[in-house]
Amino acid sequence: MQIESTTLWDFLRQNYGDKPHGNNRYNSVTPAMIIWNLLQRYTKEGDLVVDPMCGSGTTIDVAKELNRKVIGYDLNIVRPDVIKNDSRRIPLQDNSVDFVFIDSPYSNNIKYSNDEKCIGKISCESEEFYNELEKTASEIARILKPDKVMGWVIADQWIKRKFTPAGFLVWQRLEKYFEPMDIVCLTRHNQTSNTGIWHDRARQYNFYLRGFKYLFIMKKPEALSLK
Repeated sequence: MQIESTTLWDFLRQNYGDKPHGNNRYNSVTPAMIIWNLLQRYTKEGDLVVDPMCGSGTTIDVAKELNRKVIGYDLNIVRPDVIKNDSRRIPLQDNSVDFVFIDSPYSNNIKYSNDEKCIGKISCESEEFYNELEKTASEIARILKPDKVMGWVIADQWIKRKFTPAGFLVWQRLEKYFEPMDIVCLTRHNQTSNTGIWHDRARQYNFYLRGFKYLFIMKKPEALSLK
């Protein structure tokens, strides 16, 4: 779909709302349009949406604007409507949530919080990283209603001449609890790696500039057993 530049803001406002969502200065903030699209597709007004790693609160803002009930948790509290909680133990009843969105750490590349329990302090080169994220996945599966959907955002890592396919390693864990629906590549804009020096390094050391994240869209099966 082509959009005339003079009507771009009208298009975005009509489709993604005209209010600010979250905080663009927050580390690894999720673009609002991603959450907006997911909620439009997989929820309806009045549904309960949960974000176990809420960060700057983008999910809260979008869900409220779309008249969804919403609960946002995080270990690093930056606003009063986010509840301090560890994603590996979500204080909600089984089969009580209509949709879950999570934009998880994909390594220890960013400082997410000062809390020692933060999964973002663990390198994705360690098996412990995936073990801890699987605990979060298990909790999401527990609280999600059968046949309902969750969206999980994550990326791979290339650092110190070593590639770690964190996205696919997490996907393998998620398949224990959810049925695959789709994998979407989310293009990153304004990347610090999109400069001449990084293009030269990529050619010199033979690596690709990582310009996307994965969005895994998965559904909780009707007959999931967590025992």
